[in-house]
Amino acid sequence: MPAEAAVFPAGAIVLADWRGDALPKEPNKLRPAVVIEDDGLFAPGYPNVLLVPLTEDAGLAIPDLSVAIEPDAGNGCRKPCRAVSHLVASTAKARLRATGSRVTPAQLTAIRRQVALAIGLG
Repeated sequence: MPAEAAVFPAGAIVLADWRGDALPKEPNKLRPAVVIEDDGLFAPGYPNVLLVPLTEDAGLAIPDLSVAIEPDAGNGCRKPCRAVSHLVASTAKARLRATGSRVTPAQLTAIRRQVALAIGLG
């Protein structure tokens, strides 16, 4: 299946390839991220997806705008990390790779609430 037609469900952890054309202070590496958009919000052919990056760097995480993700079999994380909700981004599906891992429904809800807060809706 071409990346443009790929469907990435809400809560899925993907690998986003932000290497190559990042500007200063933007991610410039292969980074895990959580899909946060509602399933079915956009048509399957829509080229982008809404993501929140995961990081192990506590310095990037604002406590009230990040969700702790502890390693477990469902999320595939090897170390504790944080979903940094204030860094929400729209990213081309062509930059994404599925991992088969996901966050819990409660974590997804918390991330979405923090995104709403960060953009002034909370």
